[in-house]
Amino acid sequence: MDFIRKTHSDYNSIADFIFSNLQPEEIAQVALYAEETLFIRFNNNLVRQSTHVHQKNLTLVLQKENRQIKLSFPMTGQSDLDIPTAEQQLNLARQQALQLPEDTYIVKYKNNGKSEINLPGKLLENDQVVFEITKAAQGTDFAGLYCAGPMIAATRSSEGESHWFSTESFFVDFSLYNKEIATKGLYAGREWSSTVFSEHIRSAERNLSLLNKPVVNIKPGAYRTYLAPGAVADLAGMFSWGATSFSAYKQGRSSLQKLAEKEKSFSPLFSMRENFSLGLRPQFNSLGEFAAEKLSLIENGSLKSWQISSRSAKEYLVEGNFADPSESPRSLEILPGSLGEKDILKELGTGLYLSNLYYLNWSDRPNARITGMTRYACFWVENGEVMGPINDLRFDESLYDALGANLLAVTNFQHIETKVGTYARRPWGGAKVPGMLIKDFKFTL
Repeated sequence: MDFIRKTHSDYNSIADFIFSNLQPEEIAQVALYAEETLFIRFNNNLVRQSTHVHQKNLTLVLQKENRQIKLSFPMTGQSDLDIPTAEQQLNLARQQALQLPEDTYIVKYKNNGKSEINLPGKLLENDQVVFEITKAAQGTDFAGLYCAGPMIAATRSSEGESHWFSTESFFVDFSLYNKEIATKGLYAGREWSSTVFSEHIRSAERNLSLLNKPVVNIKPGAYRTYLAPGAVADLAGMFSWGATSFSAYKQGRSSLQKLAEKEKSFSPLFSMRENFSLGLRPQFNSLGEFAAEKLSLIENGSLKSWQISSRSAKEYLVEGNFADPSESPRSLEILPGSLGEKDILKELGTGLYLSNLYYLNWSDRPNARITGMTRYACFWVENGEVMGPINDLRFDESLYDALGANLLAVTNFQHIETKVGTYARRPWGGAKVPGMLIKDFKFTL
């Protein structure tokens, strides 16, 4: 908490300095991303890399005469360095803003109120991490990454708006190997449990033992298929590619055009919403606007709402819902159904059990058709019994089929699939998703 408190104080000092030095008709916003993270990489259940990262990055947005410029710079926590840097960036922003054309649809910053949310966690002590992980994974070829520590997002504007969000969280993104084969696992949250982590390891070991069975070669075709929550999360990630964006819809770029025009529909079993109560990321967007805690996007198979940013609202003369300027889901949830976990293999009967998907892309955006590959623990099942792992397969499938008439059942449980990328920084967000049973899921290669 010392990191969070000091960062809060330093951030406020810099923002106050910038706001007090604005010229007439200038409006400014100062946004913050900060983290204090312990990174530990494992290979063969041994530590291969241990790194402690502190980073605090500020983004200054200056608006003047319908022009806007955005600059980013690091915050050191030393006022004798940070204040001169902030002054330099403010002057640079003024110079660069003069070179820009006026923006017809600029969204001026205003006082969007104030909020402060701190979500403390119960993390492992740093000196206990290696012991806890290697003990649970003893006897396995465990490879993975442990990341843990506080993360902060904040935004303030010269108009009076001020939002602060901090959380303490962790994730262990891992694989268990047996020579050339591997199975994947993910444990994430705000409160560490050695018991729960051990259960994740044991589950991965069971999958690995199934992968030792002879490989079943599957020919291209349409198969009854169960998508585990990890695979559903991979599929749901495609909704971030402009699918739920109102501006993409108006410009003819949304893959849900036909759903909106009622030419196509999804199954009544499929419902999807934005749900910030999951605590995966801040409820405020990059403009400092505070979205509703929950927003229904697709309800019982029908389009309920688009994600509409204030810029789109201004451009298309509609009411916005404070979506981020990207108009992509930030805290996605697919609602559960009635299929119990113990009944999955029985209801699947004969077909494919897919744990994960990857290399996804739109192959036919207007028809919501997606292509991708199977990955990790994927099996052929006959009469409710796992026969063996499958060879890698490429699928090419329309969401209007997979989530439409071919959607047979949705599980009554959900998993939170946290984002685990570490390019440049730890990411916000993730999704809460169930598993899905689909008939005639199409594989081409």
